[in-house]
Amino acid sequence: MKNFLPHIFTIVLCTTISLVSCTSSRNFNTNLPVDIADRPADEDSQKYDQAQLDKMKASIESEVSGEKCTDASDWTFAPMGVKSCGGPQQYIAYPKKIEASFMARVNEYTDKVRVFNEKYNITSDCAVVMPPTSLKCIKGKIRMITPDDDAK
Repeated sequence: MKNFLPHIFTIVLCTTISLVSCTSSRNFNTNLPVDIADRPADEDSQKYDQAQLDKMKASIESEVSGEKCTDASDWTFAPMGVKSCGGPQQYIAYPKKIEASFMARVNEYTDKVRVFNEKYNITSDCAVVMPPTSLKCIKGKIRMITPDDDAK
């Protein structure tokens, strides 16, 4: 019986240490995301930078999409974004009354696109995006008329 008691003590001690170590390791990494999709974005990646540009572009476009158009002469348009080989990515129409603040955001976006293109060696189709020939209000929304629309 005396030889059996140290064995029981050793077994209880090992079991206790095992249980304590399992519990502490289970709670050790509580700050890690559960799913890989929940991990923090890599702020130095092309995908992250593109997502930031997309958010900025959507914000700029949504700012003017809610504006009601009653007189096309109250509106104008500007180039937005830049292709890697030069020229704008698109044109955007906006009310003249918000020109100062709006153009500051468009220019900031265009500068960030230029930096993005250089940073990631982006290539583009180099197709020339023609500016609109005029603006029209159609059912309360501004519409940019392009040379293609004029030909119809």
